[in-house]
Amino acid sequence: MGNALIIVDVQNDFCEGGSLAVAGGAGVAAGISRLLAAEPQRWDHVVATKDYHIDPGAHFGNPPDYVDSWPRHCVVGTAGSEFHPDLATGRVEAIFHKGEHAAAYSGFEGHGPDGECLADWLRRHDVDRVDVVGIATDHCVRATALDAAREGFRTTVLLDLTAAVAADTLDVALRALEGADVAMVGAPVIRAA
Repeated sequence: MGNALIIVDVQNDFCEGGSLAVAGGAGVAAGISRLLAAEPQRWDHVVATKDYHIDPGAHFGNPPDYVDSWPRHCVVGTAGSEFHPDLATGRVEAIFHKGEHAAAYSGFEGHGPDGECLADWLRRHDVDRVDVVGIATDHCVRATALDAAREGFRTTVLLDLTAAVAADTLDVALRALEGADVAMVGAPVIRAA
């Protein structure tokens, strides 16, 4: 059996200058790239997820409440939906799009171009362990890691390569991950209060 790195939503709209920017997002992109270059054999497989909105309904709020609704972000066909330029994508074998017509936080809600879901792709490639990195620790990283554990993958979140939105939601996320036996290494980037 093998292992995989899951890169969650390292997209322009979630990095500095984007419509739903998370402080430290660009640094996370660069950090993931540095790690992939420094340890090219660490993972058997590398995959990525993208928020990929066409018309996600109430997920886009006007005004947003920043709990269940958000400013427009990662709209298909916009620069904001693209991977951040500091993220090296050469090792990414598959991209899983999520949220075209509804809110979707977990990469396990996404699908590849042929419709295959992330869990099936990982199993087809004999993966039993995953490391999760990306944006945001307290939202899509959390949801992806929890679903990975639920799907039976031994799951670790490399917190140093994640960025969080806020301290209160980060605390809730870390408790949920701990309760699901998700391993955590390091500490996430978070905006100073």
